[in-house]
Amino acid sequence: MVAISPQKKWQAVSLLAICQVLALSLWFSATALIPVLKAEFGLGGFHASLFSSSVAIGFVAGTLLSAMFSLADRMPPKFFFAISTLIAALANASIVFLDPLSTEVILLRLLTGICMAGIYPIGMKMVSTWAKNDTGLLVGLLVGALTLGSAFPHILNLLDTSGFDWRIPLIAGSGLALISAFLIRFVSLGHDIPKAPPLDLSLALYAWKYKPLRLANFGYFGHMWELYAMWAWIGVFLYESFQIINLADARFDANLATFATIAVGGLGSLVAGIAADRLGRTTITILAMVISGSCALIVGLFFGGNPVFLIIICLIWGISVIADSAQFSTCIIELSPKNMLGTMLTIQTCVGFLISLSTIHLVPLFVDIVTWKYAFAPLAIGPMLGVLAMIRLRQLPEARSLANGNR
Repeated sequence: MVAISPQKKWQAVSLLAICQVLALSLWFSATALIPVLKAEFGLGGFHASLFSSSVAIGFVAGTLLSAMFSLADRMPPKFFFAISTLIAALANASIVFLDPLSTEVILLRLLTGICMAGIYPIGMKMVSTWAKNDTGLLVGLLVGALTLGSAFPHILNLLDTSGFDWRIPLIAGSGLALISAFLIRFVSLGHDIPKAPPLDLSLALYAWKYKPLRLANFGYFGHMWELYAMWAWIGVFLYESFQIINLADARFDANLATFATIAVGGLGSLVAGIAADRLGRTTITILAMVISGSCALIVGLFFGGNPVFLIIICLIWGISVIADSAQFSTCIIELSPKNMLGTMLTIQTCVGFLISLSTIHLVPLFVDIVTWKYAFAPLAIGPMLGVLAMIRLRQLPEARSLANGNR
């Protein structure tokens, strides 16, 4: 067996992480514009939800197709990543030519989501080729890149000094994605990827038949009940809170605070990855979900109050809400047959994002019913159920294959 140079490994992993940051900035590129579009075009709550949920719907559709036909295990990963990123960038850029309230914009967001099925799960598969007793760290690094990419549109919003030219962040985000599509060709793999098994649609059911995988997936689903609803609405939450207390520049401050809240999760993901390799996957995921669920319960109590306290709670929530994400994917990597890895990761993300659709649309309804003070509290249900699933996984003998026996 040929020894792999650590320098070559980290060059490849770092470049892959950069590609993920640049490409995944497309996910929230339109969502980050919601406060501006509300002010300029009178964007309503349901339509605002569609800016996020249409991407998730597209992602679910894309991952379903990928899982059914094992595309993630059949297509060359760098080609799959590049072509998906290119199409997504063009779809995102096309929005600037349309009325932001039009149906066509939602369809373009849907197409962007479909293309994400060739970016996020494929990046996971590519980084797994470099893993050697550090899977949690590597996947944590990649999820950190996802987190930073998701936060990036809120910084791109600050490029718009006029406050109302919503096209600038979209064009900038698409430009970054095009750079990603070019750079991915230079990312090397740690080892050859095993040949995919013959096409068999029943292979998708393996994720449910094998109990350890099923429980790992259930933990992830609880996590996803909370994550994307929080990311989609935390910017609006902060903006409206800052308006109530009449901050001088509520829009600027909200964009900056939202970027910090989401981006700090990248650090949480990386630290959690290192800790999980040493302390165990189930240990870290349980701890993270307890903290994030608690934040979901109490953050609304600070709405319209002292911005310092509110931002501190949001930062804690931002760190914990994503810290466990990479470890659920790592569980799938460590529990799945290697020649089914891409499909198993794709199934996990597919169902997880399907679940996130409900809470993305439920949050504005909760706001109407119980106000922002309690609107995020129902998100704590997911982490609570996720904790129960990971406790059960921890008790199985198969859990010894996690984190080099650390569970």
